Amino acid sequence: MELQDYCRNVHIELSGWKAKVYDVVRKLDKVSTGEKAKVVDQVNDLHIIVEELEDRLSSLEKECPTEWSPQRTEIQNKLQALGYKWEEAWKAYPGGFYGG
Repeated sequence: MELQDYCRNVHIELSGWKAKVYDVVRKLDKVSTGEKAKVVDQVNDLHIIVEELEDRLSSLEKECPTEWSPQRTEIQNKLQALGYKWEEAWKAYPGGFYGG
C-alpha cells in the first residue's frame, strides 16, 4: 500500500511539473526564434526528465516490487533535477515565463 500511495503522490507532483513545462512551451511558441534559442536546451531537458519519471512510475505501478527503495531514490533525484532544470530555464529566459 505504501508504494501505491507514493506513486499516486508523485503522479500528482509530476502533473504539476508537466503543466509548468507545457505552459513554458506555449509561451515560447509566441516569441522570436532568438528568444527560444536561449532556453531550448533547458526545455528539452525538462521534457526528458518528465518522460523518464513517467516511465519509472508506470513500471512501479505494474511491477509493485516489495523492495523499491532504489526506485524511490531515483525518482526523488529526478524530481530534484527537474527543479534544477526549471530554475536554469527560468534564469535563461530574461522575460520570465509568466510575465506579460
